[in-house]
Amino acid sequence: MPSPAITESRFGRICMRNKLLAGAMALALVGCSQKAAEDAATTDSPAAESAAEEGGSADAASTPRIGVEAAPGVAFDYTYTFRLADKSISKVQEEHAAACETLGVQRCRIVDVRYQLSDEKLVEAQTQFKLEPGIARKFGANAIASVEKAEGVLADASVAGEDVGTEILASQQRSAGSEAEISRLEDRLKAGGLGKTERAEILAQISQLRGKIGDERQSRRAGEARIAWTSVAFNYVSDGGLPGIGHENPFANAGETLMRSGSTALTFVLTLGAAILPWGILFALALAFWRSRFMTAVRQQMRANAKRNESSVPPAG
Repeated sequence: MPSPAITESRFGRICMRNKLLAGAMALALVGCSQKAAEDAATTDSPAAESAAEEGGSADAASTPRIGVEAAPGVAFDYTYTFRLADKSISKVQEEHAAACETLGVQRCRIVDVRYQLSDEKLVEAQTQFKLEPGIARKFGANAIASVEKAEGVLADASVAGEDVGTEILASQQRSAGSEAEISRLEDRLKAGGLGKTERAEILAQISQLRGKIGDERQSRRAGEARIAWTSVAFNYVSDGGLPGIGHENPFANAGETLMRSGSTALTFVLTLGAAILPWGILFALALAFWRSRFMTAVRQQMRANAKRNESSVPPAG
């Protein structure tokens, strides 16, 4: 059995190696030149040749030419930001979702989709995927190609790596230590000769250690799931426009507002007229009837009768 010093030395070397690999991935993504990408593609290692075949004709400097074999136990998160015309964002977003669906749920899963029109009338969208680690980089390269076909550009790309494998190894070592301590405490219980207080303390320690083992087991499962799936996020942003109006035509908007205002005013006038018209017609008919020959004759007759009645009344006194 290797000594603790040798184990710690190996553990330190593994940790350092994986951290260096994760750092190399991130640096290769955001800052490598075209020449560096070509050099990586022409190395003699099988991993580099496989990565070069996956890259296709997409922009070589946008994604690192490093296969997953070069960084065992490292969980990567890919993030791309694409800049496109507002009208193209939804179409490209649908193309990326369709590409994931074509791969099947065993290799690619869509975990989040968002589309939003901001207050400045600019489109912002995002799609998040979980992919099989071996195809994540190629999936990103194909997405870049579809964006360029839609006359968009890759505005930003980054890769974040976390050395999950080393943490899993450390968790296994912690669990092994806890199990060894549990075995020692159980042997102490079997030996007997313990008071009630001491026995209760040992049982509490065993229960606490088993709880820690359960927590470590859950942590390892979560880490294994992170390694099994690579997170890829596509962010889509508008390519600009005038502040507050985006790419819209302000004169066309003003014309539409004028038409809507005129339509509203006309609707109000017609509604008001429809409400008043029946009463106006009724009033006009009543006025016409009042001024008709028949009503004029009736009024004249009534005035004549009133005068005759006044003249026939004898004066008082």
